[in-house]
Amino acid sequence: MLTQHPITRRLATLLAAAGLMASIAMPAHAQAFDSPLHIVVGYAPGGATDRVARVVADKLGTKLGVAVIVDNKPGAGGRLAAQQVKITPANQNVLMLANPAVMVVAPLVFKDNNYDAERDFVPVSHVNDYDFALAVSPTLPVRELSHLLAWMRANPTQANVGVPATGSLPHFFGLMVGEKANVQTQVIGYRGSAPLLNDLIGGQVPIAVDTEDVVLPQHNAGKLRILALSGAKRSPFAPNIPTFKEAGLDLAATGWNTFFAPTSMPKAKIDRLATVIREVMQDPDTQRKFKDSGMTPVVSTQAQTIAMLKAYRTQWSPVVQKSGYQP
Repeated sequence: MLTQHPITRRLATLLAAAGLMASIAMPAHAQAFDSPLHIVVGYAPGGATDRVARVVADKLGTKLGVAVIVDNKPGAGGRLAAQQVKITPANQNVLMLANPAVMVVAPLVFKDNNYDAERDFVPVSHVNDYDFALAVSPTLPVRELSHLLAWMRANPTQANVGVPATGSLPHFFGLMVGEKANVQTQVIGYRGSAPLLNDLIGGQVPIAVDTEDVVLPQHNAGKLRILALSGAKRSPFAPNIPTFKEAGLDLAATGWNTFFAPTSMPKAKIDRLATVIREVMQDPDTQRKFKDSGMTPVVSTQAQTIAMLKAYRTQWSPVVQKSGYQP
């Protein structure tokens, strides 16, 4: 039997003690992630929400020290993803990146939603905002919002407003515009932005509401005209286009993307994710990538995210309910 030298034995004891002390001193949240984190997106690859998820995922993985995988689960306008994330076991690392259509509108209009947006999810971090754009076909002889509203009042049977999908935020924002301007609007839902913009450019529909990042490239190419954007202040991506308030209509609204965790996730992990995502959003390279995609990055604490959601639901819930929209 080999006898360990006293010095060697003492060194081994000191190293073991040091390791134990280090593990005790290490914050619990720093040990929280020892397996890949999945970010679930309820839309197909390539869309705005998907692009946001992938920009954040790249840097989030480095900070957490684990692989971060974006899982696209399209279906039912993002509701399918929410239904799946809701039932995630506590031992799995899953986040969902969602927008107001999933977390504000759907719970109000779908009776068989199969998830409760407030009870089944914990807001983690609000990461970007986007404006809505009201655009007109080049065949329509108006160049200002006031002229458009006058034309709509004079031509109520022709004043159709195209939106990328019924039940979407652009749909309800179009109704908000009509209500504020005392104009009856007939909303026409399309199956996505591409066919909507094709019909707008071709003159098959005179007016459209969609997100700024989708419509602005066509405006810049001279294929259509954006008359107003929905932000409280002018968009940094389109400083020459007025806000609705500047154009004479007292209206402001934005959309957003926010990370949510299932309520099964331990609080230590949620706290860690909120902190690290905020660090990612403060990174200049992350902010540049968001802006290059025409999206406004947001640096937010978890408390600020929760407050934003509360205010957003207060603003939009009456609009959705008053519309009487039924899927």
